[in-house]
Amino acid sequence: MEGINWGDLFTAMDQFLLSMAQKHGVWVYVTLFAIFFSETGLVFMAFLPGDSLLFVAGAVAAGGYMDVHALIVLISIGAILGNTLNYLIGSWLGRKVYDGTIRWIDLAALMKTHDFYERHGGKTIMIARFVPVVRSFAPLVAGASGMDFRKFQLFNVAGALLWVVSLVGGGYLFGNVPIVRDNLGIILIVGIAAVLGPLALGALMRLTGAWQRPVSGTARAVSVRPPRDRD
Repeated sequence: MEGINWGDLFTAMDQFLLSMAQKHGVWVYVTLFAIFFSETGLVFMAFLPGDSLLFVAGAVAAGGYMDVHALIVLISIGAILGNTLNYLIGSWLGRKVYDGTIRWIDLAALMKTHDFYERHGGKTIMIARFVPVVRSFAPLVAGASGMDFRKFQLFNVAGALLWVVSLVGGGYLFGNVPIVRDNLGIILIVGIAAVLGPLALGALMRLTGAWQRPVSGTARAVSVRPPRDRD
């Protein structure tokens, strides 16, 4: 798309959305749908912005540049479908998710989500919506654990609606309040740090582990089982 700086998606979300809405109209909704489908549906896309982008989208909608109802509906659908795809991938892979041979699965983030699931059970799918990175791995773990699909969808839909409505709605209601608007840059930095921080830590841990153990021809297997499905 001409005239769009994709780097602004991470550094100046408000300008990115304004530019997209003004220059490409309906494509801003398609783009947001794709972002939230990918962030929740593909674990290697967990670096994409989530919470902060929802809030900023609501703030931009409050300025009249986007329709807040269309935002909520399309982003919710994208998040629900993304989680469903992720669940199906986890169900298909089963225990292979944990054996360390699938390069695009971040084992540090996976184990963090595994422990989260052990504590909260099926409710993880709903709670994890508000936890960066974990929300991208929770459906994968649920699928690998054999969680009942209907129960998964109940938590999936409820979590997506609660997440999207609360954050887009928050941006819509408070995004143009002077103290919020004037400090939007700080809010974005905090949101980006919340996403990239755990990913950077996981990469550092993998690197450190690689230096501390001899190189072998096969990947190290993780000695855990998929968590038992429970409420």
